[in-house]
Amino acid sequence: MNFELKTRQKGDVTVIDFYGPITLGVASSVIRNAVREVLEMGSRKILLNLQNVGYIDSYGIGEMVAGYSSVRNAGGSLKLLSLNHRVKEMLAITNLLPIFDVQEDEARGVLSFS
Repeated sequence: MNFELKTRQKGDVTVIDFYGPITLGVASSVIRNAVREVLEMGSRKILLNLQNVGYIDSYGIGEMVAGYSSVRNAGGSLKLLSLNHRVKEMLAITNLLPIFDVQEDEARGVLSFS
């Protein structure tokens, strides 16, 4: 499966929907660029929807952490949405799961920024 993403607005929250594995190469640089573009547009509330991500490698996790740091440094908040078991396990193994605010439901995820 190829990697792609789509960006959409839910009120003042920017939702970035990811499709496909997040691994070293194109997928990871696309994530970094997408987060940077959203910040440049002025959005400070970002929800990364990982519902359709079946796998993430350590490089992809590193890019998510870099995105998280960039958003925090810009005075914003980045949260994760709909992690499957494999992605959640990878974040747990790397001890990063407690760092991220993980939401299971999009409506609640959007409301959590209030």
